[in-house]
Amino acid sequence: MPNHLLYMISKFFRFKLIFKQASLAIGLVVALVSPSIADVVEIKSFGHSSFLVRGGGHSILLNPFKAVGCAQGLREPNVIPDIVLASSELADEGYWKKEGVFFVKPGSYLIRGLNLEGFSAAHDHNGGRRFGYGTFWQWTQGGVNFVHLGGIAGNIDSQDKLLLGRPDVLFIGVGGGSKVFSAKKAASIVNELNPRIVIPVQYNRGERPPNCDQTDIQPFLDVTQNFENRIIGRNLVVPNKLPEKTVIHLMQ
Repeated sequence: MPNHLLYMISKFFRFKLIFKQASLAIGLVVALVSPSIADVVEIKSFGHSSFLVRGGGHSILLNPFKAVGCAQGLREPNVIPDIVLASSELADEGYWKKEGVFFVKPGSYLIRGLNLEGFSAAHDHNGGRRFGYGTFWQWTQGGVNFVHLGGIAGNIDSQDKLLLGRPDVLFIGVGGGSKVFSAKKAASIVNELNPRIVIPVQYNRGERPPNCDQTDIQPFLDVTQNFENRIIGRNLVVPNKLPEKTVIHLMQ
């Protein structure tokens, strides 16, 4: 049976369990109150869609890359994480030959008390017929709900959106091209998920490398003018009190 069909079956049972748990706890929900983060959670950017997230006793490296394609000219990550999460095994978003537990396939994983949820979606705009499927990730680290949508271009279904919840930090591809959300589609997903912090990824930050079909950040900013945006360096400490309204953080 194909991997994506197995994943859809497992997702159905996960959805039933989470729905039941949510129904039992609905009286305790206080979603209108901005949460306070107890642990210090830090994000370091390596460019493209690669980040190191540290906090809550874990260090997670997202989408390590080889400096080819749209990642050409960037310095490859040189860190030692506990866990590596990748969108696919393409060289520019899943290249890793060092230490750390490496996950790239969709599924539910538990590592030293940390729950990782991998979801499957098309890696292109043609239902996966051109580039197959990628994996997007959700996990809670140091009290922060992270969602990484860095390596997909297809639709996210309604069940997946419910399972993702409201992200505290959303990494989302915005550069368009054949394997990344267009600016307009990324903005639509941001509006639907209503994250507190958005970190755009997979867009050109300077001169476009050869054989790269991604745009710069401006088309995304043009369609998200209703959100505040802030220019950040390579490092971000997730604020102790998260914003109630969505804020876009542009990291180098």
